[in-house]
Amino acid sequence: MSTPDGKLPGKRGQATRQRLIEQTGELIRTTPLRSIRVIDIAKAAGTSPATFYQYFENVEQAILVLAEELVDGAGVLAELVEGDWSEAAGWATARQVVDGFMSYWEHNRAVFRVVELATEEGDLRFQGLRVRALNAVTVALAKVITVTRAATSSGNATGSAGSDPMAVAATVVSMLAHVAAHRYGYEFWGIRTASMSDVEARLLYWAVTGREVPADAAEPRAVSTPRTGGIIGGGAARATLESARRRR
Repeated sequence: MSTPDGKLPGKRGQATRQRLIEQTGELIRTTPLRSIRVIDIAKAAGTSPATFYQYFENVEQAILVLAEELVDGAGVLAELVEGDWSEAAGWATARQVVDGFMSYWEHNRAVFRVVELATEEGDLRFQGLRVRALNAVTVALAKVITVTRAATSSGNATGSAGSDPMAVAATVVSMLAHVAAHRYGYEFWGIRTASMSDVEARLLYWAVTGREVPADAAEPRAVSTPRTGGIIGGGAARATLESARRRR
């Protein structure tokens, strides 16, 4: 909560700082990262650029503070992962974890988009935040896998996904992150999010318990229908543009 000069803001200052953070979050939902300016954030927050610089050195620092919330949210996911994986409740826990991860990503989608972009550009500050957020869930899942295997008579669940709990956990979390990040792309190609979530839950349940999903576990009724239209940006798009030009 300290300012760039190391001071701690008072009650009014904290409220102003929070408004600036919230407006930064609103802007990154609708504006490309490199197009966001200090004056835009300040105006949206009802204050001035000079006031902005009392709390943040630049736009990136404001976004970094916003991105710290990713780590806090991951703690909630870790609690879901640490739920009941017994034979009676394990399937419900798997569904809760998948649904919770999807909601977590959706709530922070704009921030994750910025974090991913900055990470690709080599910004270690954002890369560290992403690692910290996902690592909390990975570690919790690895512990659950270890405990579940130890509870079996052989010490290793039948049909387990692998011998290294951290490797299994990291792979599963990567799957959850990728699907959540690209769910709308999958939807465009006719793969329903409900179907994807069901598959994820089944893989997660198997990876943790080594058991098959209960026979009475209901699958989504509707079957995905593959999209057969032209690819955006491909030949179909070029043909459409050429047709439009000819009509002019």
